[in-house]
Amino acid sequence: MSLLNWLIWPLSFASFNVIKDDNAARTENPEQQALLERASRAEPAALGALYDQYADKIFAYIYHRVGQAEVAEDLTGQVFMRMLEAIRTGQAWRTSFSGWLYRIAHNLVIDYYRRRGRVTLVDIDDAAPVKATHGDPARSAETLLDREHLRAALFQLTEEQAQVITLRFMEERSIAEVAGLMDKTEGAIKALQYRAVLALRRVMQS
Repeated sequence: MSLLNWLIWPLSFASFNVIKDDNAARTENPEQQALLERASRAEPAALGALYDQYADKIFAYIYHRVGQAEVAEDLTGQVFMRMLEAIRTGQAWRTSFSGWLYRIAHNLVIDYYRRRGRVTLVDIDDAAPVKATHGDPARSAETLLDREHLRAALFQLTEEQAQVITLRFMEERSIAEVAGLMDKTEGAIKALQYRAVLALRRVMQS
C-alpha cells in the first residue's frame, strides 16, 4: 500500500467518531507560563530556553512541508528571528505561544513557495534519502514520490487543515499535543481533522 493510500484509507475510518466536543479547559503549566512571561521581557536565558524547547519541533514541521533539510534549517532560523523581532516591537503572542510560533512557521513556508510562483516539488536527486522498504528500490522511490504529492496537496487545503494533517499524521502527534500547539480544544481538533481528511482525499483523488 502506498503512503498516500496508507494515509487516506485508515484516517477516513478513524475520523467518523470524532465530532464530540471537549470543552474542558487545558491546564496551563505554571513553569511554562513563567518562562513565557520572562521571554516576553526579552530575557536572554528565557529566550534560549524557548529555542531549545521548540527548535527541533519547528524544524520537523517545516521539513515535512518542504522536504529539504537545508531549506528547513534556514526557515527555522527565520522563525526565531521573527519571534525576537516581534518581542522587540511589542507584537508577540497574545494567547498561545506555540500556536503563534507554528503560524510563523506556516507563513514562512507559504512565502517560500510563493516566491517561486508555485509549489515546487523537490527533485529526486536533491531529496533526503528514503530507507528502502525490504530492499526494494522501486518501493522506496514510490514512497518518495508519494511524499512529494502529499506536500503539494497540502497547499490546496486551508491553513488549519494543512497544519492538523502535518502535526497529526506526518509528525504523529497526539490529539492533545495538537490541541495545545494550535490553541484549540481536543474536540475542535478532532472535528478539524475530520474535515481535513475529507478535503485531502478530494484533492488527492481529483
